[in-house]
Amino acid sequence: MNQKTSEQENSNFRIHYNEEQAIERVSEKIISWFPRLPREYIVVCIGTDRSTGDALGPLTGTLLTAKKPRHLNIYGTLHQPVHATNLTEYISDIKHKHRHPFIIAVDACLGRHASIGHLITGIGPLKPGAALKKALPEIGEIHLTGVVNSGGFMDHAVLQSTRLSMVMDMAETFAELLDRIDQQLSPSFIRPAVLRHYPERNEMI
Repeated sequence: MNQKTSEQENSNFRIHYNEEQAIERVSEKIISWFPRLPREYIVVCIGTDRSTGDALGPLTGTLLTAKKPRHLNIYGTLHQPVHATNLTEYISDIKHKHRHPFIIAVDACLGRHASIGHLITGIGPLKPGAALKKALPEIGEIHLTGVVNSGGFMDHAVLQSTRLSMVMDMAETFAELLDRIDQQLSPSFIRPAVLRHYPERNEMI
């Protein structure tokens, strides 16, 4: 049996997506877990548009991409999803393209009925496919998940029948809080290798 230490318990945070100040509180919590040494920051949004409940990740990736973040590299959108069959390939690609990446893994999950609509974030990797009993590689230094429906019986069918309206609302919340994190990142947070200087504009992007 896995017994949580007090440190592990303090490394997780949950809140309902439509609760007041949910975006501010989750973004502040995630920023507090960021390393002080510069890293390359990656957001990997896991899921597929072939299942309503499992579309939370790709929807988040698409909405976040539209916001044109300056410091976050995004993998996983509706047009280029990261899912069970290509996750290993994407992990390898990220390690090849980015030096010492710091990954925020985003995914949908199933939970108790009372937990539906909750955003759950914590330190440590995500275990994609756990709800569907799929053995996939873990990913992420930080995970951000959304409880889209209740689980326990015929989980695949439950994901298929999840209401798109709630998944879309949650994806918009995820994209907004990740964009807020991007806006709070300063050059001291970012690995110098990914900064590009434009003398004529006298700024770093």
